[in-house]
Amino acid sequence: MPTKILVTKKIAVKNAVLMVGLPGIGLVGKISIDYLLRELNPEKIAEVYSDSFPPSVHTKNSKVHLIKDEIYYLKYKKQEFFFLVGPVQPTLDFKVGSNHEHYEFAETMISYFKSVGVNEVITLAGINIGEKRINIKPQIIIAGTDDVTIKKWKKMGAKEDKKEGLISGAAGLFVGIGRLQKMTGACLMGETNSQLVYGDQGSAKAVIELLKKRFGFKIKMKSIDKEAKEIETAFKDLNQQLESIEDETPIDNLPYVR
Repeated sequence: MPTKILVTKKIAVKNAVLMVGLPGIGLVGKISIDYLLRELNPEKIAEVYSDSFPPSVHTKNSKVHLIKDEIYYLKYKKQEFFFLVGPVQPTLDFKVGSNHEHYEFAETMISYFKSVGVNEVITLAGINIGEKRINIKPQIIIAGTDDVTIKKWKKMGAKEDKKEGLISGAAGLFVGIGRLQKMTGACLMGETNSQLVYGDQGSAKAVIELLKKRFGFKIKMKSIDKEAKEIETAFKDLNQQLESIEDETPIDNLPYVR
């Protein structure tokens, strides 16, 4: 089954903004979007299914459901938004997936969003900076489709990284394919550590603060502040434990996990 969008409510607008937050490094994008949805309460308008998603079903109350992503719509002040959220995107493990699945998913989604009036794509993601994340306040790295867009986000506080690199998965392809469709766009990447497999709320908080500044969202940050402090403490404790293990490990008997 190629990517299929089941629309439950038809929406057609002009000059809308799409925000994409699917699982990735540090779950930064997913945590950011999930928090925005909790605070802004947008309307669900579609479900997304694809054979590029894991070959499993979700069970709840003994009932079986296909794994899906979801699309939400929100009008906030004079700006209209679409949000693509969910627990999955095509796998980056090419032992079980392929490049084609990523492109098919991104092209199908971008074509749909263009048809309903999106002209700007913002993907939210994490960027791994390793152990440096332990002792610093995370910054937001911007990569965009054009100089005007990049300058706009830099004024909001994002940092431009001019080094060459790759942005894998939906976070990169949605912006890249959107550009081919005459959409402006940016990927906002919160600095994180790939060891934070349960999520980096501190980095997600930095992303949300940037979005608040750009769009004027009135949302409470108390809950994510608490979560961010808890994950920071847990991460530092984990790092101290790993350092202790390494100090006690003979040089000729190094552990597999470093």
